[in-house]
Amino acid sequence: MSDIKKILLALMPYWDPLIPPNGIAHLKRFLQDYGFQVKTVDVILQEPFQQIYDSYFKLLKEWVPEDHQGNFYNIGHEVLENHLMAHYNYTDEKKYLEAVKQLVYNTYYIHIQDNQVCALNRLMTEFYETLEAYILRLAAEEKPEVLGLTAYRGTLPASLFALKIIKINYPHIKTVIGGGIFTDTHAIGTPNFDTLLEYSKDFLDKIIIGQGELLFLKYLQGELPPTQRVYTRADIKGDILTFPHMKIPDFSDFDFSRYPYLTGAASVSCPYECSFCGTRIFWGEHRVKDPKQTVSEMVELHKLYERQLFFMTDALLNPIVGELAGGFIKNSAPIYYDAYFRVDEATANIENTLLWRRGGLYRVRLGTESGSQRVLDMMGKQITPAMIKAAVSSLALAGIKTTTYWVIGHPGETEEDFQATLDLIEELKDDIYQSEPNPFIYHYSHQSNSSQWESHRKPLYPDDIQDIMVFKTWTLDIEPRREEVYSRLYRFTQHCKKLGIPNPYSLGDYQKAELRWKKLHHNAVPSIMDFLSRKKEYIDEKKNVKLPVVAGAAREDRTSISFEL
Repeated sequence: MSDIKKILLALMPYWDPLIPPNGIAHLKRFLQDYGFQVKTVDVILQEPFQQIYDSYFKLLKEWVPEDHQGNFYNIGHEVLENHLMAHYNYTDEKKYLEAVKQLVYNTYYIHIQDNQVCALNRLMTEFYETLEAYILRLAAEEKPEVLGLTAYRGTLPASLFALKIIKINYPHIKTVIGGGIFTDTHAIGTPNFDTLLEYSKDFLDKIIIGQGELLFLKYLQGELPPTQRVYTRADIKGDILTFPHMKIPDFSDFDFSRYPYLTGAASVSCPYECSFCGTRIFWGEHRVKDPKQTVSEMVELHKLYERQLFFMTDALLNPIVGELAGGFIKNSAPIYYDAYFRVDEATANIENTLLWRRGGLYRVRLGTESGSQRVLDMMGKQITPAMIKAAVSSLALAGIKTTTYWVIGHPGETEEDFQATLDLIEELKDDIYQSEPNPFIYHYSHQSNSSQWESHRKPLYPDDIQDIMVFKTWTLDIEPRREEVYSRLYRFTQHCKKLGIPNPYSLGDYQKAELRWKKLHHNAVPSIMDFLSRKKEYIDEKKNVKLPVVAGAAREDRTSISFEL
């Protein structure tokens, strides 16, 4: 039996602080019930790290022409992540400069000069100096016996650096890592996972893969093999913490003025297997929580933290959205929620979308992916462009914000296929709140079609540059090639800009996007600024939502409705 009591759980930069760190908040709540003292920290909320991030992308934006910016921040995170990793691993200055140039080139397809690389490198130096001072101060204040970090792609470089600093200065502290990084780029069995094991052998004690509550508890209690570095569900006979035994996360350590959303969850995994996605592979069978439990938990969080907006962490909310909406209508709680969604027949029915809107559905993040039937079939989406049109318009008519996600450059996508996507977006322009494109990204494994593409995979960077970045980035030697994929991405964003469809990132961008949505749709949900600036009374207009007056005769075709405002 272990005598460990004090645990520090943290999330390193960089990630998008849309919600407080849900995973470590759940762990805190769970472990406290077993007598552990747990502190949780979101490091990105420390102002210096946000300033460095802003400065990094400000420089890039000055250098990258507008017609090459594409989905600027999203694709730029690949540059930042690899640059962070390269910065504290290089030994050859010349190769390091070339590596950074290659990182920028393979994302924005422009050439930057040595002085520009040096400007970025100075920010990297500032980042690690700031992080080292912060981590050492935090460890001295908290005096943990265990440091546990949640790692995503964007946070892995800082996480590894922090663990190394801790182990050098406090060798008695046990170091543990888990998180989403092990669902794709660093999944077990990949070269990157093997590299991680070797790279971190001197400072990383344990890796926990999969749903972590029971695994972490067993480790802390000394019930897992002590010489083993990697723990998975197989080490506890596949056992997991089931929904009825889960409690709401403990967010008490976080500053809620820094997050627009609280978190909710109604399920785990996904019932579908799209070609580019690995959710079902990693999380297994789709499991749905009792809707009454979900409603009860979200109402409890609402009352505890006095927030109305929730971000649902489910891979897909469709299977349960009707029951959730009914539960919130019955409860009368002023709760609104944002969720990942799928195009399906139910979503094309305005009676359904109005019900969901009255039940709090605030925004949907739709995997529309492509306007080409051929590409949708290759993806295994089981939908059609006509279904996309019907679903997007039905949601918009109810006033629900529609964020549409598009995969640009799926293997086999032709210029004709890509043009079909542009045409579909133009047809739907007034019913799309936000249009977010992302280039197709290949992972070594843990995509539904990974094995189908494996004969075409190759490292993106040559060995001498790849060694500096430690972990491999993979690409496919198949049409469309990476440069063409990014060219289409740039064209996509320019097309949306011409149509007036936003992809907001800054607060100013969001203000413009909200005003546009309000002008276009009579039933438009309140703006996110309305929720963030609320002083006293809760916003609760959803129960009054009605079908707007339709211009002209009533139509059965819901895919192209204009209405009088």
